[in-house]
Amino acid sequence: MTIDTSKTAAPSQAAPTPPGRGANRTTEPASAGERTMNVFSHGVLIVWAILVIVPLLWAGMTAFKSDREIFTNPWSLPTTWHFENFARAWTDANIGQYFLNSVIVVVPSVVLVMLLGSMVAYVIARYEFPGRNLIYYAFVTGMTFPIFLALVPLFFVVQNVGLLGTYPGLILVYTAYALPFTVFFMTGFFRTLPGALAEAAMLDGCSHARVFFQIMLPLAKPGIISVGIFNFLGLWNQYLLPLVLNTDQNHYVLSQGLAVLSANQGYRSDWSALFAGLVIALLPVLAVYVLFQRRIQEGLSVGALK
Repeated sequence: MTIDTSKTAAPSQAAPTPPGRGANRTTEPASAGERTMNVFSHGVLIVWAILVIVPLLWAGMTAFKSDREIFTNPWSLPTTWHFENFARAWTDANIGQYFLNSVIVVVPSVVLVMLLGSMVAYVIARYEFPGRNLIYYAFVTGMTFPIFLALVPLFFVVQNVGLLGTYPGLILVYTAYALPFTVFFMTGFFRTLPGALAEAAMLDGCSHARVFFQIMLPLAKPGIISVGIFNFLGLWNQYLLPLVLNTDQNHYVLSQGLAVLSANQGYRSDWSALFAGLVIALLPVLAVYVLFQRRIQEGLSVGALK
């Protein structure tokens, strides 16, 4: 058995690498101005981190102290850890009911605003129709409109439809409040997604709704998670809207409940329960940020990378 060597390729020699391609380039040393800017920016970030972290740690530490120890040793660790402060704030100060009310209002609001906002953003980003830009810039304008100017007419609108002081009324207002930012964010995100997949699905007989829910919406998952977290944090900390529209004390959300707790416990000198209530209100926000901080960064950067 012979081997045909006529088709055997001669060993190829590596072509010389052109200068500037594939060669290891030496990193140029940073200039004095760049080093100064880096030191300044890192210093600002460190100072900002201290301003944010120290009050949180102090509030968490103070929540476990007695009232007397809060004033005598405000910066020291608790000599005795009073876990009953949280039980007293949860039951006696009614923080548990306020916490449940916030969950009842905020969670449906976030789900509703993400569903409606994504649908509107997808239509604006993917379809050509008269008035598309007008609708888009109307939502953008809504982001700049001061909420203070809408409180009085909003109060009478909600009152006239019979939803003042109710969960549905607050859910609808929260949804309308967060919708402009959601449409603005998701419109830019949908524009970065490949349109070839949607066109191929349409050629295969998929309806517009099926293309959106089964193809484009899963592709937009990073953006949905990011804007959903922003909406959750903003609505969870919302105080002005429930203060005006949520007149029933049984339906007070957590921000209203903390204001009531601050007023009542201040006169009763029950500062330990007040700090325990503050920590309870902070825990969901911290948990959401710690668990989803990587998702936030991915969602904000994916549009720029594409």
